[in-house]
Amino acid sequence: MDVDVKTLPEDVSLLQQMIRELLELLHTTQRKNEQLEHRLDQLLRRLYGRRSERIDPSQLALFEELIGEAIEAEPAEGEAPAETAAPKRRGHGRRKLPKNLPRQREVIDVSPEEKICPCCGKEKDLIGEEVSEQLDYIPASVYVREIVRLKYACRACEEGVVTADKPRQPIEKGLPGPGMLAQVITSKYCDHLPLHRQEGIFCRFGVHLPRSTLCGWMGQGAELLTPLYDAAVAEVLCSKVIGTDDTPVKVQDPERKGTLRTGRIWVYVGDEAHPYTVYDYTSSRSRDGPVVFLGDYEGYLQADAFAGYDGIYAGEKVRELLCWAHARRKFYDAQDSDAERALVALGYIRSLYKVEAEAKEFFAVQGDVEGAEALSATRASQRSAASQSSIRLRLRQEESVPILDKFEKWMREQTSGTAAGGVVLPKSPMGTAIDYCLSNWEALKRYTQDGDLPIDNNASERALRGIAVGRKNWLFFGSDNGGRTAAVLFSLVASAKRHGLDPFAYLRDVIGRISDHPASRIADLLPDRWAPAAPAD
Repeated sequence: MDVDVKTLPEDVSLLQQMIRELLELLHTTQRKNEQLEHRLDQLLRRLYGRRSERIDPSQLALFEELIGEAIEAEPAEGEAPAETAAPKRRGHGRRKLPKNLPRQREVIDVSPEEKICPCCGKEKDLIGEEVSEQLDYIPASVYVREIVRLKYACRACEEGVVTADKPRQPIEKGLPGPGMLAQVITSKYCDHLPLHRQEGIFCRFGVHLPRSTLCGWMGQGAELLTPLYDAAVAEVLCSKVIGTDDTPVKVQDPERKGTLRTGRIWVYVGDEAHPYTVYDYTSSRSRDGPVVFLGDYEGYLQADAFAGYDGIYAGEKVRELLCWAHARRKFYDAQDSDAERALVALGYIRSLYKVEAEAKEFFAVQGDVEGAEALSATRASQRSAASQSSIRLRLRQEESVPILDKFEKWMREQTSGTAAGGVVLPKSPMGTAIDYCLSNWEALKRYTQDGDLPIDNNASERALRGIAVGRKNWLFFGSDNGGRTAAVLFSLVASAKRHGLDPFAYLRDVIGRISDHPASRIADLLPDRWAPAAPAD
């Protein structure tokens, strides 16, 4: 801005006031620029940078004096200091092929001339064999399943014709058998293969299945499996703690052809006693989705600090439990603008996770005499006498709570200006990270009150990765009904994978049985209770 010096006032106090206003404007502009630069750095990192939030442990060691015992706690009197376990090295060379794979034996013999001993002329005896393995592949096949129903009649009377009953089909009067339906579901909702690509694959087998037909199959398959989905939802709602998160998906707008709007896929992860992962679809991100899904649920809900959950936490039935991975991410993103404070905060959070790792170590050495001797006698006896939950709770109360108290004190010092580095600006990335923690402090430290509560919500984030990968392939849902279909089928695939099952084998068996399965025992088909049907004689 060009300023004519001649037009400036001669009053000193007025000039000082103008300078103060200009300095304030300059300060505001610089702060906005820093915020924009921070947002740009985040965007560029998200597009081109690495996704992991790893930091060099040696950087944290630089601030060990500031963090004090929060990073490296001194061993208690009478206890041996814990030794750092050497990192496990990955084995070299080719891994052995699984024994459960079918094997086709090919015997290669020597020539008849070589079977004759050149010294004495007698025939050599077989003394052994050398076996080598090679992995081969047989392409998948499509076949026609002919269902033949025999008919009988009395030739004498020419009456009384009877025909064997036709078994119930997954889709009444439909073309696909259980295996075909399971294959299309698994390919799309497990392997993220869009229907138009599957259409091309089936064409290579000489079968023309338009994607519109495949889409109809998915809707009818979801309708068939909805009772099983409802049973999984009911189980999840019995959990002591439910982890939840959401992600956007594009949906075609029926009112404006060719236009896409944004819907949401929500995930709800049950606890270890109710090990199911279920999804829900809503046409928007309003809180109505979680409110309707959770209904009369009573327990802990672990999520991010999305304001839509506030109404759910308003009563006493659902208790808020926040995620330390979300909090850590905000400090990680603040490294570019305030590296020193960010590393100190990350050191505190790292210390909390070290306590969780210590609890896992306790469980890993349970029953291991050598591992038990490495621990103190007191801890070994407590471990054997108490459950895993109580051990984790005790460790959190003894070690995590003091770390949290020091961390809270440190954050308040940064915002009050009593720290050596001066006051942290509220709108800066570091100020935003600290404000997030302090504003939600009770919900963040609530996990220390119960050994069954997880420290973070990473299980829910992992459950949404499949959605994120899939939408890069199938791009959008054709309608809200398509979103609800996807929620049902994603749920059954994810729950099967959670139990280490082959989704195709599980779905093929369940689809073939569910029509004739008693509704009162539908929960018997859930992944953790499922037993494959015995093969027919």
